Amino acid sequence: RDDWGYQVVKQVGNYGESFERTVGKGSPLEIARGVNALWNAGGFMYAPPIR
Repeated sequence: RDDWGYQVVKQVGNYGESFERTVGKGSPLEIARGVNALWNAGGFMYAPPIR
C-alpha cells in the first residue's frame, strides 16, 4: 500500500505521542524526553524526510 506511513501514524501515533504514552509524562514512569526530544527542542532526534 502506498499509504503505509499514514496508517502507522494513524494507528500508533507519532514518536512524541508514543513516547508520552509509554514512558513519558502520560505514563506511570513520567520520564522527561531529554535527549529524546526533537533536535530543535534540544534533543538528538532528527528524522530526514522520506521521499
